[in-house]
Amino acid sequence: MRISVLQMPVAIGAREENTATLRRMLKTAMQDAPDVVVLPELWDVGFFPRPLEEYLDDEGKAAQTLLSSLAKEHGVNIVGGSVAVRAEGTAENRCYVFDRKGGLVTSYDKTHLFSPAKEDRFFRKGDHTAVFSLDGVTCGAMICYDLRFPELCRCLALKDAAVVFLPAAWPTARIEHWRILSRARAIENQIFFVAVNGSGAFANGMPLGGRSAIIDPWGERLAEADDGEAVLTAELDFSVRDEIKRTIDEFHDRRPELY
Repeated sequence: MRISVLQMPVAIGAREENTATLRRMLKTAMQDAPDVVVLPELWDVGFFPRPLEEYLDDEGKAAQTLLSSLAKEHGVNIVGGSVAVRAEGTAENRCYVFDRKGGLVTSYDKTHLFSPAKEDRFFRKGDHTAVFSLDGVTCGAMICYDLRFPELCRCLALKDAAVVFLPAAWPTARIEHWRILSRARAIENQIFFVAVNGSGAFANGMPLGGRSAIIDPWGERLAEADDGEAVLTAELDFSVRDEIKRTIDEFHDRRPELY
């Protein structure tokens, strides 16, 4: 499986500008013939403009229409980062996943909301996990702050996810946490971990840290960006994962009755 990551420079509250950036960067990524393209968190409006209600995508219709058409046009699976959605009268930080034919595979609402930035006052917490198949490969999705909760990634791994995608808007100030925890999630769960950050800044001006990475089950970074706009591509060799699981069968050695 060949993965391309779009580390987009996200403009706050500028859906049309961000859509144009997405189209441009996707066109560049397709030169590497990826099987899956992954976007960052809240690529549509940034993290996050106020008043949020004025920037929400009703039922995610705009994002779904766009991502579906792009997936079909380019014949590529798209893990659509996340977008700010109005659903059932509340705001959701939601990831949509589309297959090569433009079909909606699944959606995932961010489970853990970043209370230090008051995200939990504006968005509703998700209530389900996301495990799905792309080209016959079992995958999982998380969003940003979810990275700090190892239980969630372990839950996806126990459901046999071989690849976990993490769209994010992660600040420069804590970028080493991002780099360390992303590797840890890959190593401890024996999975490929695709961590996709944005570039630019938050609504409050704090800079985003970039450093998107595609990490193998040994914790090796197959590709990593700096802090600006970037397109990363790497090939996932699943035989590496198979060999690790044969030689270090940590899932067999777990003691869930104790924890």
